[in-house]
Amino acid sequence: MAVYVSIIVAVVLAMAAGLGIGYVFRRKVAEKEMEGAVHESRKVVAEAVKESELLKKEAVLQAKDIVYRAKSEFEQETAERKKELQGLEKRLLAKEESLDRRSDNLDNKESEQQRREQSLGDRERNLKERETEYEELLVREKESLERIAGMTAEQARETLKQMMVDEARHEAAKRIKQVEDEARAEAEKKAVEIIGQAVQRYAGDYATERTVSVVNLPGEEMKGRIIGREGRNIRAIEAATGVDLIIDDTPEAVIVSSFDPVRREIASQTLSRLIADGRIHPARIEEIVERVKTEIDQSIKEAGEKAIFDLDLHGMHPELIRLVGKLKYRTSYTQNIYEHSVEVAFICGMMAAELNLPLKPARRAGLLHDIGKAVDHEVEGSHAAIGADLARRYGENPEIVHAIEAHHGEVEYNQVLDVLVQAADALSGARPGARKEMLDAYIKRLEALETIGNAFKGVEKTYAIQAGREVRVMVKNEQVNDEEAVMLSQDIAKRIEKELTYPGQIKVTVIRETRAVDYAK
Repeated sequence: MAVYVSIIVAVVLAMAAGLGIGYVFRRKVAEKEMEGAVHESRKVVAEAVKESELLKKEAVLQAKDIVYRAKSEFEQETAERKKELQGLEKRLLAKEESLDRRSDNLDNKESEQQRREQSLGDRERNLKERETEYEELLVREKESLERIAGMTAEQARETLKQMMVDEARHEAAKRIKQVEDEARAEAEKKAVEIIGQAVQRYAGDYATERTVSVVNLPGEEMKGRIIGREGRNIRAIEAATGVDLIIDDTPEAVIVSSFDPVRREIASQTLSRLIADGRIHPARIEEIVERVKTEIDQSIKEAGEKAIFDLDLHGMHPELIRLVGKLKYRTSYTQNIYEHSVEVAFICGMMAAELNLPLKPARRAGLLHDIGKAVDHEVEGSHAAIGADLARRYGENPEIVHAIEAHHGEVEYNQVLDVLVQAADALSGARPGARKEMLDAYIKRLEALETIGNAFKGVEKTYAIQAGREVRVMVKNEQVNDEEAVMLSQDIAKRIEKELTYPGQIKVTVIRETRAVDYAK
């Protein structure tokens, strides 16, 4: 036990000695570090002092440089300003001298102006005195002229104005008549040809209702079946028939559009049969189209043969018979051309019989006069010229050919048959009710035409003839001269255009005649 105590005491003493030695060592180390830090701080302070001195010197130099530059710039600017001021002073002196000269000139001009004003004042007073004298003289002259002429100044002015207006109208009428005569001599034949072709071949808004057919459907789902998968059915129908099918928002209906009436009829019947059958696919479509075409061709042939039989006309070329039957599907102003042609043939025959002329040639020409309309959408030219070419090609008599070609006046008449066909065509087309025109409206239009003509000054009587297609106006010879007759026809035509609605065109003819009557005693 004593040994343990002595060991512990020895250990404690050793630890105390170690702590003392460590304390002394750390103190010495700290003192050395403090001395180093003091030395370093003194060194930093010395460097900072040196750097501050350098900065101070540099700042002084920069300040001196700035002051020097500012002084130089100021001196330069001052010199420039001084030069500008000297220039301004010179200019001011020059302007002052100029103003002095102008002031002298203005003084001189003012004196001259005062002299002129005084002179003008004197002249103005003289003019007023002369104007007063002139007005008094004019009043005396007017009074003298009114006593001599027997009318007032206002009446004389109106008379002169009316004379000038009449003279201007007379000259204008003469010029218009001259221009019309020249234009008619140069261009009438060509204009008739161009207008005829344009009217025959035009297919604008008016023709729309005559170039479409409507096929009714049992239900809206049928439209999808007609169109088919990816449109194959509708493309097959259009390719096989040559028409356009319009499937729009119209409920339960399909519109068939084509300018060829035969194609349109084939397409309409094909659609109707496909809808009734229910089997709609490309192969079935081609089968039905071929069947319908055969039936339509047979129908056309039968219609042509019926017309030939009814009119007792034999020996006609089969192709002409087919074209006559084809007119069954053509209309003009809603009038069926097939029925119109048969009617013209009968009327021609009746008139020929009244004139003791051959009956059958007249009927033949009447039946074939519009044969060109069967193919005029396929061939260039007017239907009269096309029809004449067809008749000539298929062996018709030259008299028949010429009557067909002349029935619209495109060539000159050279035989009675030409006039018969033209008259029968006009009668069939222009009679009341033939071309979608009510009888009451027809009669009222004729009365309106005559009323308009009679309303003009100098008109003696007006007649509406040719079923309202021509108005003949008889004028008083002593009130309307030849030039005024030209103006009167234009005025009547313009008023008809403004006030009436009518198909086609109306010809206005003003007739002025001079009659000399004497008696042998």
